Amino acid sequence: MSDVLLSVEGLTRRFDVSKPWLNRVIEREELQFLTATADVSFEIRKGETFALVGESGSGKSTIAKMIVGLLEPSDGMIRFDGKVMDFASGAAMRALRRRFQMIFQDPFASLNPRWRVGDIIAEPIRTFGLLRGAEIGREVGRLLDLVGLSANDAEKFPHEFSGGQRQRIAIARALSSKPEFIVCDEPTSALDVSVQAQILNLMRDLQDEFGLTYLLISHDLSVVRHMANRIGVLYLGRLVEVAEAKRLFVEPQHPYTRMLLDAVPDLALSGRRRTPVTGEIPNPINPPPGCAFHPRCPHVMDICRQKIPAPRSTATGTAACYLVSGQTENVAG
Repeated sequence: MSDVLLSVEGLTRRFDVSKPWLNRVIEREELQFLTATADVSFEIRKGETFALVGESGSGKSTIAKMIVGLLEPSDGMIRFDGKVMDFASGAAMRALRRRFQMIFQDPFASLNPRWRVGDIIAEPIRTFGLLRGAEIGREVGRLLDLVGLSANDAEKFPHEFSGGQRQRIAIARALSSKPEFIVCDEPTSALDVSVQAQILNLMRDLQDEFGLTYLLISHDLSVVRHMANRIGVLYLGRLVEVAEAKRLFVEPQHPYTRMLLDAVPDLALSGRRRTPVTGEIPNPINPPPGCAFHPRCPHVMDICRQKIPAPRSTATGTAACYLVSGQTENVAG
């Protein structure tokens, strides 16, 4: 039996950002499309934390929303536990949907301010018909205790809690349907640094206790280093490197990955030479030809400006870069 819980194959999402029809006719403009993600493929094994990192606008949250069904892919396929996820398939997808949940970036925005906490946590339980009657109230109290709150908090409203406590409520709601897989979209970026560590430690404890599998979306490499088993690096909607977390921080293969790591503050004052971050992400509506990173890359070659590099095996995982041994010869040939 395969240990892969989720696999993504060629995932692509395009958004129509064109002006209204009459404006295009008058101004003689064509349709415009923004490619948020392009041909993204990766696998997540059972019980691990797979992290997606990259600058703002790289497509991390778009991938998260496609996986949980909030956005429909333009192309590509998502498999969960070997089954193709088709969110329009009705009852079959509903049974599969219970097995994965999502924790959003802003806990206050993701919790209904008009509902009491108990009703918020109980909603997935009622939706999937897991429990009935008084059993629901007891389960809500147990979940609140589990995430470090009190069962009495079920009668309160979200505005009566701090940001960290609201994120604990969001985690309790995610756990209420007894999922196997949780997408965590920047779960601590809206919290104070002191609270971030508490939430991350809670997530790790819950993962160990229930055997959960996480997809962690983050731009904070210190969070990723603490949480992830494997890391995927996104740039302008494309996956440029995938590697084991410990090795990626020591042996980054892609120039963009090295640039991200050089941007992390050197708290140990090691004196290591660092390359400053230069340039900005290109316009995704009109991306550069070839490798999208080539305008910012210190190692750019002619082939980089012409053709998109394919992912290739490296000593630490895979990387889509012509610096990886053998790529230039294969493409040129």
